[in-house]
Amino acid sequence: MPGSRRPPPLPNLAVRARVVGVVVAGLLAGCQSGGDAPRLAPQGGSAPTTAGTVSTPPTSNAASDASVREYEVPAGSRPHDVAVAADGTVWYTAQGSGELGRLDPRTGRVTEVGLGPGSRPHGVIVGPDGAAWITDGGLNAIVRVDPVTSAVRRFELPSTRPAADLNTAAFDTRRRLWFTGQAGIYGRLDPATGDMEVFDAPGGRGPYGITVTPGGEVYYASLAGSHVVRVDPATARATVLRPPTPDQGTRRVWADSRGRVWCSQWNAGQVAVYDPATGQWREWRLPGESPQAYAVYVDGRDRVWLSDFGSNALVRFDPDSEEFASFALASNPGNVRQIHGRGNEVWGAESAADKLVVVSG
Repeated sequence: MPGSRRPPPLPNLAVRARVVGVVVAGLLAGCQSGGDAPRLAPQGGSAPTTAGTVSTPPTSNAASDASVREYEVPAGSRPHDVAVAADGTVWYTAQGSGELGRLDPRTGRVTEVGLGPGSRPHGVIVGPDGAAWITDGGLNAIVRVDPVTSAVRRFELPSTRPAADLNTAAFDTRRRLWFTGQAGIYGRLDPATGDMEVFDAPGGRGPYGITVTPGGEVYYASLAGSHVVRVDPATARATVLRPPTPDQGTRRVWADSRGRVWCSQWNAGQVAVYDPATGQWREWRLPGESPQAYAVYVDGRDRVWLSDFGSNALVRFDPDSEEFASFALASNPGNVRQIHGRGNEVWGAESAADKLVVVSG
């Protein structure tokens, strides 16, 4: 297969374990009202969409028993993305130190795994095999870390795709890993064989967050392109979907249980949803004077969570009532760049504070 390679496993790199910080803040939620040759995928052009509406719904008080809690990670880690494992431990990418961290919230113990010289990890997700899968821009590789042995294995991009600025990944229903690179690529990896394909993104630079719907469709956000792309998982054909607000800066995407795609709009300070069944968009502006919606995550109850740099808060949006609830961060600035969750917990990585944060309840 063009652009494929089968990487050998790497020897275990440095693994360090220490208790860096127990809970440093536990408080009631601050709720505020208000060959190596790449392949070019056939492009499908821009799909027509029905113009949506932009609303500014009211805010509401969150449940009084909700809490916000922070955990320290090693100084200089600059945690970027988080992923919660089935056992409740939390993986995070330490972009500042080139490591993968793992927090045990019960003890505050952090284990660090070195990813190799030059590593600059961005995204991390938990794969169907239980391992941590990392998009590493510094190594220009997809990296797997075994959850039991901490063994590190690299899947390097083809040599014809240097400096892809790898961003985020998601597994499809066939256990293939799809990934984005802000330099203007998207790709897929079959972990079973090591085969990798890399494609040119329509519109060039910008591919950022990525998600897979329950039905197996792949969508990614283009921050620089201010659009969303739907990718056919069978053919890798890409179709551009344009939100109603121009130059909105769609940064991340997350699918809900109905297959709708929720988007965080960085430039516009909005949350948007695209419904593939109707082709329609809807958009809502986050509360506050100057919202900046960075990350988006949809929990098991189909509630939508966002990180807002403008208000230094995690924000929850209820699609049924169309109401927001804001949870202020104790660290200012926190700069939460990714959100993930499990059960009644929603986690974020505070890159500016060297902390992880969780909202419970």
